[in-house]
Amino acid sequence: MTKRMNIWDLLAWIALASIVIWLILKTLGIINTPLILEYAPIYAAVYIAGWHIHKLDSVARDTEKLNNFKNETVHQINEIKTNCRLNHFKNI
Repeated sequence: MTKRMNIWDLLAWIALASIVIWLILKTLGIINTPLILEYAPIYAAVYIAGWHIHKLDSVARDTEKLNNFKNETVHQINEIKTNCRLNHFKNI
């Protein structure tokens, strides 16, 4: 099953790649930026943290739906078992 990447995932990966490239260039001394631009990677990191929180929330909602489905399925199976037992004893 393949899942397509949405625009927010793509934006987060671009932000992450930008931080890595910026850190490499800054370490090598190629980039000498003004102080205001020094904080750009921090903003990108905050965005990525928010992206991860959103992803975790999405997974939590999916897990809750799966648990509800499991509980409903168990309940339905138990009802079928009860009906089978009742029908079995009626036929005896």
